[in-house]
Amino acid sequence: MKKYTIYGMGAALVDTEIQVQDAELNAMGVDKGLMTLVDESRQAELLAQLEGHLVKASHASGGSAGNSMIAAAQFGAPTFMSCKVADDADGAIYVQDLEQAGVAHSMAQRPAGTTGKCLVLISPDAERSMNTFLGISETLSVEQLDPTALAESEYLYIEGYLVTSDTGRAAAIRARELAEAAGVKTVLSFSDPGMVEFFREGLQAMIGSQLDLVFCNRDEALCWGNTDDLNTAMERLKPVARHFVVTCGADGALAWDGDTLHEIPPHRVQAVDSNGAGDMFAGAFLYAIGRGEDYATAGRFASLAAGSVVARYGPRLPAADYPALRAEFFGD
Repeated sequence: MKKYTIYGMGAALVDTEIQVQDAELNAMGVDKGLMTLVDESRQAELLAQLEGHLVKASHASGGSAGNSMIAAAQFGAPTFMSCKVADDADGAIYVQDLEQAGVAHSMAQRPAGTTGKCLVLISPDAERSMNTFLGISETLSVEQLDPTALAESEYLYIEGYLVTSDTGRAAAIRARELAEAAGVKTVLSFSDPGMVEFFREGLQAMIGSQLDLVFCNRDEALCWGNTDDLNTAMERLKPVARHFVVTCGADGALAWDGDTLHEIPPHRVQAVDSNGAGDMFAGAFLYAIGRGEDYATAGRFASLAAGSVVARYGPRLPAADYPALRAEFFGD
């Protein structure tokens, strides 16, 4: 038994969620359903235009890998997170959220600067459109890696968003190399269709020769495979990933365990906010396979968890809901 089930790395962001109409997204020039990198002034401009809207989730820690690590930890998997926050109020919020969830980290000393922020705009169909100012997260580097904690982990989980930063991408490549040398299983999330479309070469460098597991959604899989046929796309995932999971929103997911493609049924709910659904799916899935479940079982549990999070606002569940979901599904 290793000390940690998962070692995660990604951008540390503090989220603010606001409900909007599609017409407002168009008026503001926001790309619906995607993550767009913006500077601090553009983010402030958007907030000013949205003044007076109902804020459903303000000043909650976010970031894709962070959400997944918090989910896995809350379900019961020991986790470690490498990220970078500043010595400011948002940085303190982020570190406190990790610690309250039981996620280990090495951010006792935080540098001066501005912690990254994500403005999450939720439209009536529950789609989330993210406008992200990376702040100090953009300078995440190999210095934030903890090789000892990584070697003591079962899985390394890399957030695909790191491909947009030169130092973040280098850190992800180095982490993968350390993991491979230590016999740690390597996992990557494609994170967003834009990462696949515009940063393919960088993603390939992060992937290396072949990963143990890739998480992606349908659009990301099709973009990676340069096809409009999902079966073809999945065949083109196999050279880069021994195993993969393709999430398909309300249609469930497909999980390739290296031998069999499992169809994972959706957990049907009235969706209000898709922010964090993929992060929750990945965190729950890694928790499940970390406890020895097969891919079909892990997929069903992850579907239940992701469905539960889209039925409420915010990227995570109340703390008490995690053990309740685990008990409901696994009986423990």
